[in-house]
Amino acid sequence: MDIGLIVALVFVLLFVLLFLGTHLGLAMSSVAILGTSLMIGYDSALSLAGLSIFEAAQSFDLSVIPLFVLMGCLASRSGISSDLFAAFHSWLGRYHGGLAHASIAACAAFGAVCGSSLATAATMGQIALPEMKRFGYSDRLATGSIAAGGTIGILIPPSVIMLIYGILTETSIGDLFIAGIIPGILLTLLFMATVVVIVKVDKSVVPEGSIAKASLTRSTLAGVWATLLLFALVIGGIYGGFFTPTEAAGFGAAGAIVIGLVMKRLNMALIIDSLMDTIQTTAMIFLILIGAILFSGFLSLSSTPSMLGDWVVGLNLSPIMTIILIVFIYLLLGAFLDTMAMIILSIPIFFPIVSGMGFDPVWFGVLVVVVVELALITPPMGINVFVIKGLAKDTPLIEIFRGVWPFCVALLVLIALIIAFPSIVTFLPELAR
Repeated sequence: MDIGLIVALVFVLLFVLLFLGTHLGLAMSSVAILGTSLMIGYDSALSLAGLSIFEAAQSFDLSVIPLFVLMGCLASRSGISSDLFAAFHSWLGRYHGGLAHASIAACAAFGAVCGSSLATAATMGQIALPEMKRFGYSDRLATGSIAAGGTIGILIPPSVIMLIYGILTETSIGDLFIAGIIPGILLTLLFMATVVVIVKVDKSVVPEGSIAKASLTRSTLAGVWATLLLFALVIGGIYGGFFTPTEAAGFGAAGAIVIGLVMKRLNMALIIDSLMDTIQTTAMIFLILIGAILFSGFLSLSSTPSMLGDWVVGLNLSPIMTIILIVFIYLLLGAFLDTMAMIILSIPIFFPIVSGMGFDPVWFGVLVVVVVELALITPPMGINVFVIKGLAKDTPLIEIFRGVWPFCVALLVLIALIIAFPSIVTFLPELAR
């Protein structure tokens, strides 16, 4: 059978399986084995798949994933999210629209110990939504700011998406983490600027007299020390060259346990719950990674990246226009696929093209993460929007999507800035080398 026909068949079958609700990892594994079988035979395909799975399972580099997931689970159960919101509420709550600012800032800070957008949105939504409703904030601003703020969780390090990108492309995870700091801070400021614009354009979203009378106190600031300590331990250790990312993840998980015990917020039952959540999340991620490894092997065997690279070269686009085309494709994919599926399916195809043009893999990784963030709040998928909908059951879904669209503009601005000024991403990694 012609290789082009085999590739087309595999992609069609993959999207059919995803449409039917098949797990992403199982769908990719099955179609990859089928496609490889059609090219080299059934027995050889199974042997190659078994070898690939065995090598992936014993890879020491993958141990970084469960350790960072465990750190996030422990931090969440230690009440760090509540402390962060209380501190930012005390600082920003007295300003017009201050609770929305506080929610976004708390999401960014919690992302420094979590690494998941969904977990960040769900955790902060449970804390911030009732407060904003109590002070009369419109449903549109309250839900939109938290759904958008949750996306920062995968840009501020540590980030599960960055981990997967680094593993798939063999890019330094430490460089990726450090590279996400400045864009993460910049995105937080852009989101807060968006709130300022929303409040000025439509004063009804924050009624007069809804300003929280709070002040910056020692007690509220004391709750932030746990986040600062964990962030300094993990990112400072990597940036300073004291730890590898895997070692930093181990120290971060251990630090989260110690902090929780010192604050008297963790007990054996909560630690066991955190371990069980980590096992479930890690098993899900590993199943997807195994599928990605098999699917990537099939693509390499079929020379699909090379064919696509030749097609892109044939378009005679400049390197920057090629990046803009890839970003546009990601925006289209985001309307139909979840974030993990976008990364897993696209990186084996786009990364060889981008690296072949001489672009920095760390820069491209951060750019991809920011584009994926946009997919988290755009219809029809918009997973973060659905997470917030689950918390704000009385708010119509369309109202939440209306609330996030100004923040989508802020994300597009950040994408444009990263493309126009790559040093936003590359400055800190280059400084660390």
